[in-house]
Amino acid sequence: MSEPLDPELLKILVCPESKAPLVQVEDWLYSTDPATRRRYPVRDGIPIMLIDESEVLSQEDFERVMSEHGTRGVSETAE
Repeated sequence: MSEPLDPELLKILVCPESKAPLVQVEDWLYSTDPATRRRYPVRDGIPIMLIDESEVLSQEDFERVMSEHGTRGVSETAE
């Protein structure tokens, strides 16, 4: 498992597709956008922020990851 990314770096990184904030879970950065449900790998401490390198989660997996980490999808939190 990779070390956690610097919190300041994580604040400025966004999903390249949706521009949604990201949360780190182990060796992945998860987009908080329920419309895209993408996750990006972190390899050797380097976030790989390429859409071609990302994976799209099932709806169930996205909801599980977001709920386990106290994060709700961005469309659910926007007013």
